[in-house]
Amino acid sequence: MATLTAWKFDTADGAARAEATLVELSKQELISIHDAATVEWPEGKRKPKTRQSTSLAGVGALGGAFWGLLFGLLFFAPLLGLALGAGTGALAGKWSDVGINDDFIDGVKRSVTPGTSALFLLSSDAVLDKVSDAFAKEKPELIRTNLSNEEEAKLRAVFDDES
Repeated sequence: MATLTAWKFDTADGAARAEATLVELSKQELISIHDAATVEWPEGKRKPKTRQSTSLAGVGALGGAFWGLLFGLLFFAPLLGLALGAGTGALAGKWSDVGINDDFIDGVKRSVTPGTSALFLLSSDAVLDKVSDAFAKEKPELIRTNLSNEEEAKLRAVFDDES
């Protein structure tokens, strides 16, 4: 079963620093990373900078379409106004069907604000206490949702169809 996690950091560059930590944790087989992306939101900027991480997972398991839609839903849709309102609601419903629920979305929206950053992972086999210990210096906030095997398969199918 895969887990989709978001680690929020109190600095705009915290997620970037955490990538190096995750590379080491992966080498130690303390976590299996299937895909990853970061959000950096420097203070004073209207919107965050997003990036799919190739240093952690190589070619992403879900690909850029997944991260683009997720980050659009989380950070950019409110900036586009009412024109996308109904479409965004339908998209949110589709995500819920694959295990990304409103609590996860709302938690990320509340937590990731200007001056912060976040590292998003699709992972499995994590030794959470070791991962948490490795991030302790950065003092991240963990926001996560578990995906069942069925939800993970649905999620992969949705984005395989869009490739």
